Amino acid sequence: MRKGIDRRDFIKLASIGGAVFASGLGFDVQAKSHGKHGHKLTPEDFYFAQLSDTHWGFNGAMVNPESANTLHMAVRNLNSLQNQPDFIVFTGDLTHTTDDPQERRRRMQEFRTIVDGLRVKNLKFIPGEHDASLDKGAAYQEFFGDLHYSFDHKGLHFIVLDNVSDPNAVLGQLQLDWLKSDLEQLPISAPIVVLTHRPLFDLYPQWDWHTRDGQAAIDLLMPHTQVAIFYGHIHQEHRHMSGHIAHYAAKSLIFPLPAPGSVPKRAPLPWDANRPFAGLGYRTIEAYPRKASYEIDEKLLSTGEQL
Repeated sequence: MRKGIDRRDFIKLASIGGAVFASGLGFDVQAKSHGKHGHKLTPEDFYFAQLSDTHWGFNGAMVNPESANTLHMAVRNLNSLQNQPDFIVFTGDLTHTTDDPQERRRRMQEFRTIVDGLRVKNLKFIPGEHDASLDKGAAYQEFFGDLHYSFDHKGLHFIVLDNVSDPNAVLGQLQLDWLKSDLEQLPISAPIVVLTHRPLFDLYPQWDWHTRDGQAAIDLLMPHTQVAIFYGHIHQEHRHMSGHIAHYAAKSLIFPLPAPGSVPKRAPLPWDANRPFAGLGYRTIEAYPRKASYEIDEKLLSTGEQL
């Protein structure tokens, strides 16, 4: 049986890149690489993993001939960590879209079976438009639960927002009212992490990289002094500041997309046989609730890892 590896060894095996902290009120800016952690976790501190845009059911040999394997690779890599994250969050597009309701549910069941093989059993799910926009989240809720919700973990308040089940890419007034009520229960200084699929700000509306009423959510969050937002959808790393609020996009586990506006048409970047899995990955996030700071390790799927 293969021995477990610690996080530092895993970073070497997975070819980790750099990391950046959110900047602004309550956040420190610091770069690091190759897993050289600047802090030691205390019992109150913790880390969690973010996986996004797995698109289970996607089939495109020119884009990712390994599409049936990348999710399994991520699961095995996470399971190999000696120190397991407190929880794992999937920020949307768990499955690839299909017009067939039966096939949609089959893909969701397969995805659920795969991720149930994770050693970590505290899993958080967020819908993407591929999962939820065609049936307003009906099938998604059968397998993964509520479309939006909040939870607390070791001093952090997490808010999950749904900006996909309405095909118009909106949160909607009912959800905004719920968000307002949820925030009213918190002190202004409470550390808050928002998890969503689409960006809440107008990153590139021409490519559907926005939420039509996302600014209304940002306005509700703005009085709170310690807010960070983690999202997916754009299949690449991206950082943005709305005042003191930091937004972080995550890589995909299926195919990368071009930088916003860099090409005339949004389309998956082609598979490079010389650099397989380039641009694919996920992240772990070390959270320090007392300082409301976060260390982000971007993890790339590696061709050199024995799985």
